[in-house]
Amino acid sequence: MPLDEYPFSKKYGWVEDKFGVPWQIIPKEMNEMISNGSPEQLRNVTQAFLEMKKIDLEALKQAYES
Repeated sequence: MPLDEYPFSKKYGWVEDKFGVPWQIIPKEMNEMISNGSPEQLRNVTQAFLEMKKIDLEALKQAYES
């Protein structure tokens, strides 16, 4: 099934399926950080993520642990 790109999809991992349903691809570890982190850890991960052109899991882990 081909997936279409949004203008911002390469930066944030968004795709759209043939039915028009949008999906965001997020690494499992990133979801766990967001779900289980403190407010400060969430802020650090979010800030690091927004500065990325591609998701860098190691950089997100460093932001989470700092």
